[in-house]
Amino acid sequence: MLPFSIFLRGNRPFYYVAFKNELTGDYFPAISTKKTTEREAERQAWVWYREGIPYRGGSLDIKTFSLRDSVHRAAVSQADAVYIVDELKRRRLVLSCVFAGAPDSVSLADYLTEFWDWDRSPYIREKLRAEHSIHKNYVLAMARVIRNYWVPFFPSLLLGELLPGELDRFVDHLSALRVGDKKERLSNVRKNDILKAGVVPLRWAYKKSKIDIDVTRNLIFFSDQTAKRLILSPQQASAVFAQEWEDRRSYIANMTAMVTGLRAGELQGLQSCDLGDGCLLVRHSWNRYDKLKTTKTNSERKVELPFPFVLQSLHYIASLNPHGFRPDSFVFWSSHSAYKPMEQKRFIVGLRDSLMSSGLSEEAARKYDFHSWRHFFTTYMRPKLEDKLLQSQTGHKSKKMLLRYSDHVIPRERDKIRAAQVEVFSALLPSG
Repeated sequence: MLPFSIFLRGNRPFYYVAFKNELTGDYFPAISTKKTTEREAERQAWVWYREGIPYRGGSLDIKTFSLRDSVHRAAVSQADAVYIVDELKRRRLVLSCVFAGAPDSVSLADYLTEFWDWDRSPYIREKLRAEHSIHKNYVLAMARVIRNYWVPFFPSLLLGELLPGELDRFVDHLSALRVGDKKERLSNVRKNDILKAGVVPLRWAYKKSKIDIDVTRNLIFFSDQTAKRLILSPQQASAVFAQEWEDRRSYIANMTAMVTGLRAGELQGLQSCDLGDGCLLVRHSWNRYDKLKTTKTNSERKVELPFPFVLQSLHYIASLNPHGFRPDSFVFWSSHSAYKPMEQKRFIVGLRDSLMSSGLSEEAARKYDFHSWRHFFTTYMRPKLEDKLLQSQTGHKSKKMLLRYSDHVIPRERDKIRAAQVEVFSALLPSG
């Protein structure tokens, strides 16, 4: 039995051929063979059957056409659609597919925006439920990155449509991007921060089975070989504290940072009750969004302070609080409110003013910031102490094998820390 039918249509001179749908048994619409005899029309039909029938300016394999016609006519369920797409993926004809109503059918921009929304994010709820440290200040910074970089580049793409190639295009975009009045390129550190704002949500989406593939798996971040942060020499540090400071609070904050390595937010969060016997109890950190929170690493530590002058100065500053001296009052208080400390920028302004008073140009002074003291402390203390003891003071948690011991400093080790501090910093401090 022939897989087609040959026939004349009305008074037309050419024979027509109608191919049979092998899957349904029905016939496709008839096509003119442009032949005037039945034998010639049959030969033409066999050529088309083997090589493809004429279709929209090209040719189409009859078996493929049968499959399309069958799918077009068939009732296709959600399970059928999944099976078909999985088969197409297996044959590498389809790389990605988004089903209506699936978790990955949301806009990528909407997904990323919600992910870094403090009130709506399931990721943040999960973190807080597990008592992991995540601060609103960090979340808001990530939200700004998504709003400024990711959303403009991916305004309409669906979450499930994002493929590794799309991420590669975004990386290329960041590489060429120029910002600011001087149209300078982004630093590698900044580019990596921008990437992480999207990579964290995408990896979480894969972990939670919201997307089928980890599109970030082979992503290569930019090299973090950046210029080292400038730190003062011991001679410069000594000169800084030999100057007259306009704000005594800023003077003591900078001095405390130099001899303890405390972060600016940890100094802001310091309360009167945290001033211990020859030590500071670092239990809080402050930022303008989270207010008074746990430390960056979500853990408390005791930091040695073997300098009576510095500790007495801290007590004195705390006692001047215009809103009252209480155990929970801030050491570095704000004159405007009892519920917040002085602003970090006052720490930095005081440092740079003193640097200029000691002989540096304004341009040179601006190359130093308050966090430089943390680097100063670590740099000059590290030759004196093993990493375990140094970590117990700085709160760094990069060496996981040492973490379990960092909160347990025996008396002999405490003496070692204090001796190292005295050796390194005594000559840099004022005499009284």
